Amino acid sequence: MKDKEITFGAYLAIGFMLFALFFGAGNLIFPAQLGQNAGTNLLPAIIGFLITGVGLPLLGILAMGFSGSNNLQELASRVHPIFGVLFTSLLYLTIGSFFATPRTATVAYDIGISTFVSEGFQGGALIIFSFLFFLITALFSMYPAKIVDNVGKLLAPSLVVLLVFLLITALVNPMGAIQPPLETYTSGAFGQGFLEGYNTMDAIASLVFGIIVINIVKSMGITSRSGILRATSKSGIIAISLLALIYVGIGYLGATSTSILGFFDNGGPVLSGAAGYYFGTIGLILLSIVIILACLTTAIGLITANAEYFQTLIPKVSYKAFVIFFSAFSFVVANFGLTNIITYSLPVLMFLYPLAIVLMILTFLSPLFQHKRFVYVATTIVTFFVSIIDGLKALCNSLEIGYFNWLSPIIDLYETYLPLYKQGLGWLLPALAVIAVTGIIARTQKSTATQEA
Repeated sequence: MKDKEITFGAYLAIGFMLFALFFGAGNLIFPAQLGQNAGTNLLPAIIGFLITGVGLPLLGILAMGFSGSNNLQELASRVHPIFGVLFTSLLYLTIGSFFATPRTATVAYDIGISTFVSEGFQGGALIIFSFLFFLITALFSMYPAKIVDNVGKLLAPSLVVLLVFLLITALVNPMGAIQPPLETYTSGAFGQGFLEGYNTMDAIASLVFGIIVINIVKSMGITSRSGILRATSKSGIIAISLLALIYVGIGYLGATSTSILGFFDNGGPVLSGAAGYYFGTIGLILLSIVIILACLTTAIGLITANAEYFQTLIPKVSYKAFVIFFSAFSFVVANFGLTNIITYSLPVLMFLYPLAIVLMILTFLSPLFQHKRFVYVATTIVTFFVSIIDGLKALCNSLEIGYFNWLSPIIDLYETYLPLYKQGLGWLLPALAVIAVTGIIARTQKSTATQEA
């Protein structure tokens, strides 16, 4: 059946919808912090950030459309059914109650509330705020309704308008001169920015969001794999262009803020400080309200998605029980504070991101090696052995402890023999080499079988 023709307006609508999915208010803090730290090396740092923070999410959406899979677990099961469940579960928990959901509360607090709270009461205020935040989240998640979607559709454009107004003001009238970079960005700013983009978690989230986009495209009468890929590509370009512009603008805002605001442990106070600097208390209050509500709708969406997925895995546990559990767990994690959440999420992301990226690459190359499982398995194993070490290395750095005795020789080995390892990409060339070798073997086996037949 031939695909229906859809208008540019339809592509635009899908693009804005895709932008709204990725535009979580929590992500705004990362380009702001990157801008502060990178200083005069902002350009290479922001390019690296955009590759992982914007480019990879688009790749994930396209990979889901190209695969023809019904969900992430089905796609990941090409490696092995057990891997499919474990990988999908860890991914949901990472963008859920482990990190992303608690982060929505702490970002909302840091930007919207902390400015109005005395220094000595910050911890108590966070407990009260996060309790109310996740109580409301749980109540709405119990009975998912159109009202949440409708409110979200109003909040996203409102937040974009406020941000654009703030960023244009900062561009026309910068707070101050851009300062020299901090030590981590003095050399290798591109690689550091690349790794910072992991914190958005959008690349791994795209493997979940992809099905939403694909179903909308299908509902418009596009059913062929090439048609779906073409439609998601066009819509994706619209979405990532908007996202990239906002990230670049916030990065510039962060870079010009340090001489006035000073340096912060995370990017939350940068936005609130800039709003107060340019627009006074009224502007700060308006930004705070919109950020809090936007984070709330994001939290509701994440809790709902996690509860729905795990209820399909464990049907004996009710959906509402999962909502209560994930909301309570998120409340506990949120009270470790935004800086700690970001710090301790990095080891998991260093482990999970390479596996997700390799799965995307394998999805696109799969027809070339006849979809043979051993190609998926071999590549995933090789990637795992590098990414698990990266994760443990990041964990030791996060805890500010020395590397384990058995870990140090492995790190030294990788640094010596793996290209790009020091840039956080030591897994890339080994994975591509394994795909090439096993892919040739797969095609050779196919040719031999055909000749024998």
